[in-house]
Parts: sequence; structure tokens; C-alpha cells
Amino acid sequence: MSAATLAPAPLRDGGRELTRPPSVWRSGARLPEVRWAGAALALFLLGWAAQVADAPGWLWWGLYVACYLAGGWEPARAGWRALRAGTLDVDLLMIVAAIAAAGIGQVLDGGLLIVIFATSGALEAVVTQRTADSVAALLNLAPERATLLTPDGEVEVDVAELQVGQVLLVRPGERIGADGSVVDGVSEVDQQAVTGESVPVVRSVGDPVLSGTVNGTGALRVRVDRPASESVVARIVALTEQASATKARTQLFIETVEQRYSMGVVVATLGVFAVPLLLGTPFEPALLRAITFMIVASPCAVVLSTMPPLLAAIANAGRHGVLVKSATVMETVGRTDLVAFDKTGTLTEGAPVVVDIAVHGGGRTTAEVLALAAAVEQGSEHPIGRAVVRAAREQDLVLPDAQDVRALPGRGVTGVVTGREVTVERGPAPAAGIGTVVVVRLGPAEPIGTLTLVDRLRPDAAGAVAALVAATGRPVHLLTGDNRPTADDVAARTGVEVVHADLMPQDKAQIVGDLQDAGRTVLLVGDGVNDAPALARATTGVAMGRHGSDLALDTADVVVVRDELATVPHLLRLSRRARRYVVANLAVAATFIAVLVTWDLVASLPLPLAVAGHEGSTVVVALNGLRLLRRSAWER
Repeated sequence: MSAATLAPAPLRDGGRELTRPPSVWRSGARLPEVRWAGAALALFLLGWAAQVADAPGWLWWGLYVACYLAGGWEPARAGWRALRAGTLDVDLLMIVAAIAAAGIGQVLDGGLLIVIFATSGALEAVVTQRTADSVAALLNLAPERATLLTPDGEVEVDVAELQVGQVLLVRPGERIGADGSVVDGVSEVDQQAVTGESVPVVRSVGDPVLSGTVNGTGALRVRVDRPASESVVARIVALTEQASATKARTQLFIETVEQRYSMGVVVATLGVFAVPLLLGTPFEPALLRAITFMIVASPCAVVLSTMPPLLAAIANAGRHGVLVKSATVMETVGRTDLVAFDKTGTLTEGAPVVVDIAVHGGGRTTAEVLALAAAVEQGSEHPIGRAVVRAAREQDLVLPDAQDVRALPGRGVTGVVTGREVTVERGPAPAAGIGTVVVVRLGPAEPIGTLTLVDRLRPDAAGAVAALVAATGRPVHLLTGDNRPTADDVAARTGVEVVHADLMPQDKAQIVGDLQDAGRTVLLVGDGVNDAPALARATTGVAMGRHGSDLALDTADVVVVRDELATVPHLLRLSRRARRYVVANLAVAATFIAVLVTWDLVASLPLPLAVAGHEGSTVVVALNGLRLLRRSAWER
């Protein structure tokens, strides 16, 4: 309600520009995995074009070999290290299968396999780097310097050097440098970035304040209660990194199958080569049979059984405004059996709106009360002030000019309108504890009306909650840092049955962890910095795209680009359909492999027929997966 700017994320703090994480393109540009994958793809396309154009064999063979080297050297090195450590990396088997394919003349097939795996590794590296960048950028929430009060006066010091018990001076508009308690002064503090509260809270003597939150129009003296390493911001960083690392170690079921399958193929190939050789078969026929076996038994069709359906589902979701960051995430979404929501900025729009205007005598109308309040709030950057002005403009009210406008720290704002003093200040909390009430006064004491503001629900919130309850068969949970009455009100209006209120960021992460420890597969939808640890901890984290914090967007596995909650149940159903397609494709691939392998072992499988059967199974599973590109796959 003050005339001072209380932007949620100011670009500068004490003259220091707050950095944001680099873009996806900048993150990728500095990663060698991305550069090598791009080179492999370019070389593959050039080789394929040269082969189709009937260029000299040495030319397109040379391009394919260069593709192998560009895209395969890193997986080969990683696979070799894994092999030395006693495990078989599936990437190493892909390299061997690609080389074997080239060895019998199928260099195009091997090159395609190299490109697929190089691209997959590059995407994983980009996502990992983006998350690391955003976690580092989170530290910019807390200022690097703070004003320390000493017996000799004010001294600028590094926040990292602050000691418990020291007293800081926090001027209007500055970010608070440490977790502490107010020892002098009164002001409103914007805590949305840390706690998720949609409206700034009044802080006076004895009240706690948090590092990284933004002071309003009053000066505060704050006693440091925790060192910088134990502040809320530092704990959010630690929780997010810990949860992300834990999730990164989780493997898909198909990855476990591939690991065991790859080992089996290697052992079987060696057996197919060695046993006939020991029984007197000449070397070349034995080697040819072994190579044929590796080609028909290689997991190309298995890999393409999983990737095309999942990638097609990702593309379909993208057309509908949902960014799914990897095929792993798309597969995991379908296993969700419990959904949880943050409140502010997720189920609600994250900004207060005027929902009621009451007139207190004097024969005035609600429009006149609103116009006077908006007149003195026209220059305000405070969320309540912006809401009052927005309400007046929605009613097309003509706002008179206001002079001598000044902030009342911790209370509101006052000014002179048409010769009379108008004051807009916080009133008593509503009886139910829901929303915010401001009183409009004319002169020093005459109340002429009150405005009630609440955080407005997203129009599709209730429908999305109902659809997710139907899809999972379990009640939706609400996790919020707001107070219990406000949380219960939002839950009642959206159909949420389980409410967790008054939560700090670590509390949200703990609740998500407890649910998963109880056997639930949790999908969490959030938008703020305070949601990041829980988003990282959840089986699947979904961030709201338009106003979500950088950390939430980069920590989350899914981004709802247009903030449409109705897309979440659609995504859940699409993922389940993709998983069914994967299972069907694996059955088809396994059937082809079983038939071809048996043929090769029992009789003599001609190499051209082996390649045709192998490639045929690959085409079948790929085309089946591409059916998920259809619009009906999303809408059903």
C-alpha cells in the first residue's frame, strides 16, 4: 500500500545487479556434450546425403566414421570406465553394436544409433547444468553486503561475516541480509519469494524476518539470529541440491532391464562366436554368425520401443503448452498416484483482488470510496495498492489527482485529494482470518469505507483438482506457507481435501518426502523459490511457467508454460497412454528379437534378412509410438 517499490525480484540491490541463470542456449553452448552431439548429427546428415546422392564410397564412409568419432568417443570412454569398475554401461553396448553394424556394411544404422545416444546425453547434460546454475543464482536473493550498526556508527560488511547478536540497519526497499528479529522500527516485508505469502506482512519489534525478503517503506533494525550459512536461503539451496542429487540416482525400470539385457547380449555373443569355433567351425563363418547375432539381438528396437512414444508424447504436450524436460519424466508422470499443490501463484493467481467494498455512512457510493482509495494508491507498487487501482480501472472510474502522497510505514499510504486528506491503511483482520481488509479514511479519523481483498483462484483450479482426484483415486494435498484459515478457504473452494498450512520451504520438502516414504508417487505443482526443495524432492515437479521463479522452473521436471492447470490431468493421462505404448512396443521388439535370434542359432540366418528383420522391427515400434502425436491422444 505504500508508494515505495516493493518488486518481488528487483534487478539491483545496493548497486549490485542481481544475475539470472543463463538461458538454455547459453547453458548448452558451454557444454562439450552439446557441441559433440551437434557435430555428430551434422556429420550423419552429410554422410546420409552423400550416400543418397551416390557420391564416392570413401566420402560418405569418411563422414560416417567422423560421426562415430564425434558422438561416440565420450560414451565409449564412460562405458570403458564403467567396465573397469565392474559394470556394463548400456552406452558401451551401443558403441559395440554400432561398430559391428559398420563392420558388416550397415554403417548408416550404426551412425543413427550413435546420434540418438549422443543427443540424449547432451539433453541430460543441459538440464543438469541449468539446475546447477539456478541453485547458484538463488544465493542472489540475499544481498552480499549489509549495514552493520556498531558503537562507532554504520559499517558496510559482507553478509557472510555477520555474527549472531549483531544489529543491522535495513533501509526502505533493501533486501534483508540475515535471518533475525526486529529490535526497532515498523515496516511491511515482502516475503513471497521465501514463504509464498501473497501479501507483504507487517513486521515490528519482536517479529522475525528472513534473509532475502524485501523491506517496505520503514527503516528496520534487525538483530541477527542465525549466521549466513544457516539462513533460510542457504537451507533452500542445500535442500534443493540434496533432493536433486537423490532424484538423479533413481533409475527407470527400463534402464534396469537394459543393463541386464546388455550384459546378456555380450555374454551370448561371445558364446555364439566361441562355441562353434571350439567345435571346429572356421573362423570367418563363426565371426559372421556372432556379428549377425549381435545385430539381431542388439537393443536398437528396445531403445526405439521406449523413445518414440515418449518423445511423441513430449511433442504433443508441448503443442498444448506443457514443457516436459525428458523422456524419463514423461514416463514417470504416468506413475503418479498422489498430486499436491502450492497455493499462492499456483491454485491462486498470486496477487490480491478487491472482492468487497463496504460504505460507512455519509451517503457515499462504493464507487466513490474506491475512487478515493485508488487516487492515493496510483503511484504504489505495493500488491494491495496495485489491486485497488486495478479494481477502479475495471469499473472505468475517473481518478482525481492526489497531492502530498506519503507512505505510512507498516500501515498504508496517505495523500490529499480535492483538498481533503485521504488515508488508506490496513484494518483489523477479518473474523474468519481470510483475506486482507483496508480502511479508507477521510480526514484524520473519519472511516468512509472498507475494502476486502483476497488472492483470486485460477478459473480452472477446481476443475483440475477434480480431474486429478478422479485420475489418481486419492485426495489432492495443499502445501502452503499461508495461514490456516486462508489455506482452508482455498481448499474448500477448489475441492482440496488435505491441507498443510504455515509451512516453511523445508517443511514442504519434508511432507513430500514422508508421502513418498509411505509408498506414494508424488506430483507437486508449484511456482516459487520456496517450492524448489519440494519440487526437487517430489517424484515429478511441475512449475507454473509465466510467473514461476527461475529456480522453480529449472528444478521442476515439467513447466506449464501458460499457467493452465487444466493441462496437468491431460498430461497425466497422456503419460499413461505413452507407457502402454512402450509396453506394447517392447512386446513387439522382444518377439522380433526372439524369432531372429532363434533362427540365427538353430539355422543359418542370411545377413540381409537379419538386417531387414531388425530394421523392420525398429520401423514398426517407431511408427506405433508416433501415433501419440495425434491431437486425440491429448484430448482423450
